[in-house]
Amino acid sequence: MIFYKKLITWYLQNKRSMPWRETIDPYHIWLSEIILQQTRVAQGLPYYLSFTDQYPTVFDLANAEEEQVLKLWQGLGYYSRARNLHATAKYIANELNGIFPSNYNDLLKLKGVGDYTASAIASICYNEVVPVVDGNVYRVLSRYFNINTPINSTQGIKEFKKIAFELIDPEQPATYNQAIMEFGALQCKPQNPYCIVCPLNDSCESLNKGTVTSLPVKLKKTKVKKRYFNYLIFSVSDQYTIIKQRTGKGIWQNLYEFPLIESENDVDLDYIKEHVLFKSLLEDVSYDITCYEETFKIHKLSHQHLYTRFYIIKTNKKPKINTELEQVKIDNIREYPVPILLGNFIDSFF
Repeated sequence: MIFYKKLITWYLQNKRSMPWRETIDPYHIWLSEIILQQTRVAQGLPYYLSFTDQYPTVFDLANAEEEQVLKLWQGLGYYSRARNLHATAKYIANELNGIFPSNYNDLLKLKGVGDYTASAIASICYNEVVPVVDGNVYRVLSRYFNINTPINSTQGIKEFKKIAFELIDPEQPATYNQAIMEFGALQCKPQNPYCIVCPLNDSCESLNKGTVTSLPVKLKKTKVKKRYFNYLIFSVSDQYTIIKQRTGKGIWQNLYEFPLIESENDVDLDYIKEHVLFKSLLEDVSYDITCYEETFKIHKLSHQHLYTRFYIIKTNKKPKINTELEQVKIDNIREYPVPILLGNFIDSFF
């Protein structure tokens, strides 16, 4: 039995029940694929259900405010996905009359849609013979053919895409693509794959050569940068706090946060009190300040680790805030989209 037939047979017997597998509507497929980028199914499923409930059509999503979209996305990370999702929804609704492009090449032109997502939508919704190549597919192919080419290299991306084209079932591209992704997620797992009962174990090159655990190969990531975040958490008369919206192209664009003092290394309370931001806010204002926890909260992003402390500042007089800052009721703080790091703090403190 040839490769794709074995995979499809396995898939039909073992596939998980997912709501996006019950439709070929491009809006729902696109939404699920964007949510599941760099996200496990178990984590992404509740978000998919929330989005389809709140925004049942692309027009509903297009008409939403960006802050609403970011708030619903809160906790998924990689927030550029949410901003691109919203921008693309507006483009499709307003420029394409709500009709998604119907082929790989045109799908690839959409903001936030790369090779993998375009391939998934094109094959699942329009039966176009284009293979998906995601982390699961890289793992399956590198092990099956015992390929040592780094999957995150230019050569590796081309090599694996070429192999994927050669293997796809031309009659059932949608089923095949979903089969190989599911196979990588459930059978050919990163750790402890089920090689003994694998339907491909009689022809798997890495199993034959004993190299399963060393594949796939990835080039080393860029060096992780350490950043030190010191947040000023105001409690004004136990009723108000102060927030600001992050702008620019860095992390958490358009999300909200508390006034921030970023330092090059760990600092003490004296440093905070002498900082220009602190002084500008609390000039001629009496206050009481304490460190919420002595130990850092370490928040790990793909290329940076954030070492975070929260300084609680209690005062009965409104600080001298500038136009970038906003005083809001503590009771309303959960209405604003914030990074999960701050969302967890809000839930534990307020």
